[in-house]
Amino acid sequence: MTTAIQICDVWKRFIMRHNRSNALKMRFLGLFFERYRERREAFWALKGINLAIEEGEAVGLVGPNGSGKSTLLYLIARTLYPTRGEIIVRGRVAPMIQVGLGFNPELTGRENVYLSASLYGLTRRDIDEMFDDIVEFSELHEFIHAPVKNYSTGMNARLGFSVAVHLDPDILLLDEVLAVGDQQFQKKCVKRMMEFRRRGKTIVFVSHDPTAVRTLCDRACLLFQGDVIEVGNVDRVLEAYGTRIGVEAAPLR
Repeated sequence: MTTAIQICDVWKRFIMRHNRSNALKMRFLGLFFERYRERREAFWALKGINLAIEEGEAVGLVGPNGSGKSTLLYLIARTLYPTRGEIIVRGRVAPMIQVGLGFNPELTGRENVYLSASLYGLTRRDIDEMFDDIVEFSELHEFIHAPVKNYSTGMNARLGFSVAVHLDPDILLLDEVLAVGDQQFQKKCVKRMMEFRRRGKTIVFVSHDPTAVRTLCDRACLLFQGDVIEVGNVDRVLEAYGTRIGVEAAPLR
C-alpha cells in the first residue's frame, strides 16, 4: 500500500510575545522598568511527531484543544512549515481547515469559488464546468453573488466544504467541519466523505465528536500537548482520550 502522508520527527515552535507594545512611550519605559519590556517565550505545539497515513485511509485526529491537531493539519497543507522534521505528501491536497480559509471577504461567493479553485491549478473552463455543482451542494443559490464578509459562519463552511470536495483531491483535510452548519448539511458532508472513502481517497479528520470519528475513520490518533499518545483502533484511542481527560469511556460509545 502506498503511503499518502509521511510525518517524520516533526516539531513546530511558535514564539509567544508577552507585553508587546508598538507605543514609543512604552518601549522607552521598558529601557528602565522590566515590567514594560516585551518578553518572548517559545511554545512547542508539536514535539517529534511520527505518523504514516496510507493512501485511501481515513484517520481521525483527536485530543483536547491546544494539543496540536489543527497545527498538524496546517503543516500537511503546507500553510505552515515544520521547525524541524519533514512531511512528505503524495497527491493533491484540499484543506478545509478553517472556516473561510483562503476566502477574500470583499469578494462575492462566486468570485471566491473561482479564486480558490484556480489556486489548485484549475483553469477557468474547469471551474465553469463544476461551478453549478458547487453552488448546488452549498445551497447558497441566493447568496452566491453577495460578498463573503456578509456570510454567517455556517454559510462560509458550506461554501468552503463544497469547493474542497469538488476539487477532486487525493487527500482531504477536515478540521471540525461538522461543528458548523445545520444538521441537514452535516449529513450531506458525512455522505460525501463516505463517498470519498469508497473512491479510495485519503481523509485526515479532526473532530471532538466520537460518533463522527467512529463513523468515518479507519484509525485514530490521540494528540496531547503536542505529543502522539496513541495510534490505532478507533475505540481504543477514544477510550485512551477519555481516560486522559478524566471522562469515563462509556459515554463515548
